[in-house]
Amino acid sequence: MRKEEAERVLEGYLKPVLGFALRRCKSSEDAEDLSQEIVLKAYRALLARDDVEDAGKFIWTVAHNALCNYYRSVPKNVIGIPVEEMEELLACPEAEEENEEAVKRLRQEIAYLTAQQRQIVVAYYFENKKQEQIARELGISAGTVKWHLFEAKKELKKGMEKMREASNLKFNPIKFTGYGINGSPGDKSPDDFFRSVLPQNICYAVRNEWKTVNEIADDLGVSPVFVEGEVQYLEEYGFLEKQKNRYRINFLLEERTTELLKAEDTAYKAAAALYADALFTKLTESGILESPDIESGYKADKNFLMWTLLPYAAANSRVKPKNTISFQEVATIRPDGSENIFHASVGEPVTPEGYVQMNNWCGPMWNATEKHTLWQIGSDWSDFLKHHEFWTYQSDSVKIMTLYERAQTEALSRDEYAWLAEQGVIRVGGTAEKPEITWQIVILKTPAVREKLLDLEEKVRNTCADELDKLRKAYSAAALESIPQNMRRAKEFELQFTFYADGRFLHRCLWELLESGKLKLPEEAQKPSMSTLLLVN
Repeated sequence: MRKEEAERVLEGYLKPVLGFALRRCKSSEDAEDLSQEIVLKAYRALLARDDVEDAGKFIWTVAHNALCNYYRSVPKNVIGIPVEEMEELLACPEAEEENEEAVKRLRQEIAYLTAQQRQIVVAYYFENKKQEQIARELGISAGTVKWHLFEAKKELKKGMEKMREASNLKFNPIKFTGYGINGSPGDKSPDDFFRSVLPQNICYAVRNEWKTVNEIADDLGVSPVFVEGEVQYLEEYGFLEKQKNRYRINFLLEERTTELLKAEDTAYKAAAALYADALFTKLTESGILESPDIESGYKADKNFLMWTLLPYAAANSRVKPKNTISFQEVATIRPDGSENIFHASVGEPVTPEGYVQMNNWCGPMWNATEKHTLWQIGSDWSDFLKHHEFWTYQSDSVKIMTLYERAQTEALSRDEYAWLAEQGVIRVGGTAEKPEITWQIVILKTPAVREKLLDLEEKVRNTCADELDKLRKAYSAAALESIPQNMRRAKEFELQFTFYADGRFLHRCLWELLESGKLKLPEEAQKPSMSTLLLVN
């Protein structure tokens, strides 16, 4: 290109090039030096070439390369480099290597943008797509893309100017020490939601206050990209609740302390001592264990019957707590068909001396058909967990009742008998041609015998009702102290059943009777069917 033509081309770019440099350099002196370097390099290149078709594109390429060289000479300072310069870094691999720390911070901050802003920023700066192309691919207007890029730049600038501080969760993540449900299970197990520590720590981070995805990510010291999907999943299934763009826990997450364990153990030990021995004696002396309306393959073994009848009577007492809160008022209906209160605990406090652990405890649980109800608890003393999967228990229970009802009028298939035997509810004898079927679970054949059982329990409970109520109030006050305000109603619902249908009370009653020698450990063959009751509705 001739000298006069090159000078004429460059004359129109002198001010734009200076403006380009001023926006990207740390000082006006640096900007002047850079703009002069750009113009000089472009001038020399234009003189040496005759194949430049687009002079503007050529000059800005020279400008970009000169800027990359400038970045190499700039001292690395993460906070000091403005976002406008960072845009150039993203598009300049050579400069990126020289400013590795700064680029790393920028990439981290991109993760704190909204999902759509992040998608647009990546497409525009990393994939070099035009705004119009991005708009077409996302089904939005080019103006909206431009607005998102503008907003993203503001957010990136704010992020680059602050120092993000992770909470203690980054270094000492919590882990649930136990969890369960009060209500009906659905198609999903709790493990589907809380198999890893990430969702557990997300919930812990918002146990007491509303937080955004970015605030949760800061607490955990991870990228929001990893948090937002988990948060949406937990919110969809009701474990988190959302208010605008903030989230808060929506289940009972209790921090166990040694003091609370002491209060719990004191209350339950005293309650079981008041109640369990008295109920055992009442059932034994009443003659109900010999009733022809109670059926079982182990009918002659009163110890086996007591393992079922005593906890069932305690859990289904006619003496109800006052000022009851309904289950529907506090339960969460989840997309997998479940309706329940989920609760979890954290912390591993020092266990008080003599504290009784609940190992492998499940229940009480019950399911019903039109004609029958199946009631059951599982524990270390039974083989419940060997025969039932959490997420299929409800359907399995209905199947047991349906097969029992059919078996009263017709023979079942070999496969159906085999399945019932696997569940531990029948024992198969005889021959393959003529099997002899014995139902091993406890069956209450008439409503009358159930009513007699509950009559006996009512008399026992009425004798110690005032003492139980005092113990309940003292323990409830201690248990509510650490519960966030939004979940107190759900906790109060559960506490109203303290010393009634709550599993710890039933467990402690059985433990006390074992300790006193009134109950004996079941035989190995009895474990699959123990503490399982079928009754007529």
